[in-house]
Amino acid sequence: RSLCAKAPREFTQHARNPERSVVIGGNNQVFAPIYGAPFVRDLEGGRRYGNMADFEKLVKLTYMHPNLHHGSFVVCEPTDVPVSKRHLDMLFAHMTLSDKPHLGAITEKSRAQDSVDMAEIVFGAERLDRETCIMANVNTNSPLLVDKVVTEAIQVYCGRGQAIVVTPFILTGAMGPVSTTASVAQAVAEAMICCAFAQLIRPGAPFVMGNFLSSMSLKSGAPTFGMPEPVLSNYIIGQLARRLGLPLRCGGSLTASKIEDAQSAYESADSMHSTVLAGSNFTLHAAGWLEGGLATGFEKLVMDADRLGAYQKLVGQGHVDDEDALARDAYAEVAPGGHFLGSAHTMRNYQTAFYEPRLSDSENVESWEEGGSLDMRARAHARWTEMLNQYEAPPIDPALRDALADHVARRKSDLPDAWY
Repeated sequence: RSLCAKAPREFTQHARNPERSVVIGGNNQVFAPIYGAPFVRDLEGGRRYGNMADFEKLVKLTYMHPNLHHGSFVVCEPTDVPVSKRHLDMLFAHMTLSDKPHLGAITEKSRAQDSVDMAEIVFGAERLDRETCIMANVNTNSPLLVDKVVTEAIQVYCGRGQAIVVTPFILTGAMGPVSTTASVAQAVAEAMICCAFAQLIRPGAPFVMGNFLSSMSLKSGAPTFGMPEPVLSNYIIGQLARRLGLPLRCGGSLTASKIEDAQSAYESADSMHSTVLAGSNFTLHAAGWLEGGLATGFEKLVMDADRLGAYQKLVGQGHVDDEDALARDAYAEVAPGGHFLGSAHTMRNYQTAFYEPRLSDSENVESWEEGGSLDMRARAHARWTEMLNQYEAPPIDPALRDALADHVARRKSDLPDAWY
């Protein structure tokens, strides 16, 4: 625990655009989309293996959505690119199609090193010496095993002064006992030993304590999401992370549903609501998660992201009790039995009084029918296609883009095509 105390309670991950930099830890909450899905799904194309074109679209959508603060990394697997080389294309896409912060590769030590090297091209060696410019997420091999993927990622990222998220991935009943209490204790132990190792590599290295604890069907062995046990684990791990003084990653908009249906909605909502109230500082899988994480849903991405705005207002604004909130002038103006629609107080505040979701339909049924009787999936499909049509790449120095492209080309020429 004394080693864990050397890690900062909060830190800034700097973005290529300084206005997009994020603070991780403290009272801050940062939302990032899904990570790691081999499949994608959309209303027109159905379910299919992800490719580089899908990956680039998802990076663009994440860049454009104001409720997503961070780019994640593997927003889908670009399966048309060899495994040995795809991390380079993914990094290049994040660094050029977006100017938000993002994660780096971890699956093999040289891929982690490529991530740090490309971050150094963007930010410069001196900034990497003193600031967090890239971060990575890695999972322990639960139960109670920290393999070389974890230790090498910590060595590469923390050794360069960059940040690491270590997340025990525990399905209770498989990688942990059928006990929420025991599985949370196991997750804390696994995360703490990795934090201690990170501080031995470089005292003061930024470290995020992760927790991905989910229940499972003991009939089929399939993971289940949005259930009371993982919801409870989010609240417990939030308290423990604050006690240790470590930034927290947990939860997300998680569901086992294959499409954006009622199951997807209630599982994702229960999971994400507890994530926010637990005080997760960095939330992966905040948008786009389908099928237990096997698929990235284009419609799901914008549906979830739309809802994230409501959570941000809930915890960001909270309860206000200043003079304007008490609205004494409104009561003085409006007679008993009257209405407040035209009052001066309403006119002052109507633009910001309530959260206005982009996708929800609350109009009368006649208006809905005149608009084509579109359900949420259809509205979400129209939303993300509209966003892509409006996409404009963020500005980037041509010399920087060329330097990144040269690095990618050189490294690709050094690597064989390998599909594992």
